[in-house]
Amino acid sequence: MLTGKTIVLGVTGGIACFKAAALASMLKKQHADVQVIMTENATKFVTPLTFEQLTGNRAIVDTFDRNFAHSVEHIAIADRADMVLIAPATANVIAKLAHGLADDMLTTTVLACRCPKAVAPAMNTGMYENPVTQDNIEILRRYGWEIVEPSEGRLACGAVGKGRLPEPEALVEVCLHTLAHEKDLSGKRVLVTAGPTQEALDPVRYLTNRSSGRMGYAIAKAAARRGAAVTLVSGPTALEKPAYVKTVDIVSAQDMYDAVTSLAPDMDIIIKAAAVADYRPASVADNKLKKSDDALSIPLERTKDILGTLGANKREGQFLCGFSMETENMLENSRKKLQKKNLDLIAANNVKEAGAGFAVDTNILTLIDRDGETALPLMSKDAAADALLDAILKRM
Repeated sequence: MLTGKTIVLGVTGGIACFKAAALASMLKKQHADVQVIMTENATKFVTPLTFEQLTGNRAIVDTFDRNFAHSVEHIAIADRADMVLIAPATANVIAKLAHGLADDMLTTTVLACRCPKAVAPAMNTGMYENPVTQDNIEILRRYGWEIVEPSEGRLACGAVGKGRLPEPEALVEVCLHTLAHEKDLSGKRVLVTAGPTQEALDPVRYLTNRSSGRMGYAIAKAAARRGAAVTLVSGPTALEKPAYVKTVDIVSAQDMYDAVTSLAPDMDIIIKAAAVADYRPASVADNKLKKSDDALSIPLERTKDILGTLGANKREGQFLCGFSMETENMLENSRKKLQKKNLDLIAANNVKEAGAGFAVDTNILTLIDRDGETALPLMSKDAAADALLDAILKRM
């Protein structure tokens, strides 16, 4: 996803340097051209050779290294950089960057860069919370830097608090959000639903389905990477909340109905990828239902039709996309749903087809509108999410 992009990874002198090595490796796997620039202190924790082996590029430390062909190497790097990410960033380097000091290869190069920049502070909690450090961080934010908030936990110094460098996966997402896609959804407000619902039977049990939420989460992440302001209404899942997305957690179908219908009027695009229960127990027992020798019958009642309500109240210019998960007559059933719910597009799949079911990383979608259908091949859910967004933009 980062093919053709050059990322300058600045590594400064903190114990979190070991995470920077994993980060460099992950960025390389995304086909980025990773140019590591280290401070002298950083080399005390991880050697330049480590980054050279991981990236295929020589890690630079010395501003006056004569082994490089360019006499002004820092300018050459700055000119080809698509993004700068400094991780970990010490309080000292943050202070230098905030005030335009350029006394080593890293700060000299960054001062010349015109590309997007992000900094991931990592330090002792007291240093991080010091008003001087906070002022310097605010200066960088005012100059357009993205600040990657540190995590909380046990630090190398033994203290417990805020100051840990986020995991490499989270830092890769910062780069993907910035570079992976053109911002063709900039200015659009997108609502995505994902995951299952849980309908209580008693204080212990509930009725649910096999949805993992992966498809909806992939759509939310993809829309955010394309510049949209994304709200994700999510049923209970084991997935991490996606970065750059506002997540609203719900449990039941009624919870989802309330959340979605309250948010919908302000949205430009609504994508209903959640697997919402069609029925719920007619009554919920106050105490755990005890087993007996007799058969148990559970009366069910219909839940509210979220997609139907959205279609009936769709405003001018709003795009409504539903999902249709079928086990038979996929095209026929999905087309009926498209018309009945007043949808602009429906993404259909057959869960019996290998690679298109629950709890897998792939999907096989058929995109259906009033003019016809487009069958997509087996692809990752991330790729399917982008293909769906492409189809929506084309129709808008």
